[in-house]
Amino acid sequence: MTTNPKNKLIITVATTGAWPTKNETPYVPLQPKEIAEEIYDCWEAGAAMAHIHVRDDEDKASMNFDKFRETVERVRASDCDIAINLTTSGGIGLKDEERMKPFAELLPEMASYDCGTMNWAHTTVFENRPQFLENLGLKMQAVNVKPEIEVFDAGMIYNALYYLKRGILKAPLHFQFCLGVPGGTAATVENLLHLKSLIPADATWSTFGVGKGAVPIMLAAIALGGHVRVGMEDNIFLRKDVLAQSNVEFIEQVKRIAHEASREIATPDDARSILGVVKKV
Repeated sequence: MTTNPKNKLIITVATTGAWPTKNETPYVPLQPKEIAEEIYDCWEAGAAMAHIHVRDDEDKASMNFDKFRETVERVRASDCDIAINLTTSGGIGLKDEERMKPFAELLPEMASYDCGTMNWAHTTVFENRPQFLENLGLKMQAVNVKPEIEVFDAGMIYNALYYLKRGILKAPLHFQFCLGVPGGTAATVENLLHLKSLIPADATWSTFGVGKGAVPIMLAAIALGGHVRVGMEDNIFLRKDVLAQSNVEFIEQVKRIAHEASREIATPDDARSILGVVKKV
């Protein structure tokens, strides 16, 4: 019997992010060649989508367009058909144009849409002004890139529903529940259930938990029929006090648990079908 593609589990890998350095873990990929090679290995292991951040030459968080272009071109030049999801939030204090240029010119299937401003880790302001969110949503529509609505607290869902009503966003929406970031909603199953209860019936959703919340949230998402994001952007430990030596190890962990729950793993084309996006380039 063939599984309905809509019931398959999309695994997104976030290999790099903006924070871990080689000091925290020597295994995190930071420059385009190693990021692209890691994405390829994760695709071979079963990841359907890659959420991509880049770093500058000093390995610091960046929205450097040339780094994005090199990374994406390396991925696309291989036989890897993984769906691509580019961040729009690779740093603090960036100009709107810097945040939008990578997806507007490289045309991934998806890009992040962080649906509100928050006090990030109690140390700085992660700013997503209303005017930026309006411009971001309209630009994504213009270039046919689907927003991944990143939600750090419940208010961001209500923001998304407001922009949906305004036509800044279009249904069906896709949400990424980002749990466990200091300053945001804690990574508990109860919180995940609450956030899930607020989204439209036709929406799709994925989630991740930061650090020690990674495995409980992943388990809950698999059980609830959602999708998962894993990778060193969010968590560098495979289990308590054990560093993951590759992002592939996180993919293999999800696959083992999904097998026990009878969730078939989505291919990149399955993921595109579930999310209503088309393969680019």
